[in-house]
Amino acid sequence: MKRYEGLFILNTAGQEEGLNEILDRITGEIKAVGGRVETIQKMGRHSFARVANRKVTSGFYVNFIFEAPPEAIAQLRNKFALWEEVFRVMFTLAQAPAAAAA
Repeated sequence: MKRYEGLFILNTAGQEEGLNEILDRITGEIKAVGGRVETIQKMGRHSFARVANRKVTSGFYVNFIFEAPPEAIAQLRNKFALWEEVFRVMFTLAQAPAAAAA
């Protein structure tokens, strides 16, 4: 298992009250592929510097730190590409926690 960081830009379009449901669904998908979510950091709504789609001018940013098998990342990318709530997603390898490195 490797440690990953997933930055999600969610298209909630004024539906922030349903945000927790979306986060629960994302957590469920990560667990379904054999992963384990460590932390979820809500970073708030931000306007885009460059607008790719006039209908979507801002997004709600959420950062997930989780552990998962390397082959699961491709599966997660494919699943989240089909969700209309997920505008963009980017997965990167996360650094080891500071306590474990010391």
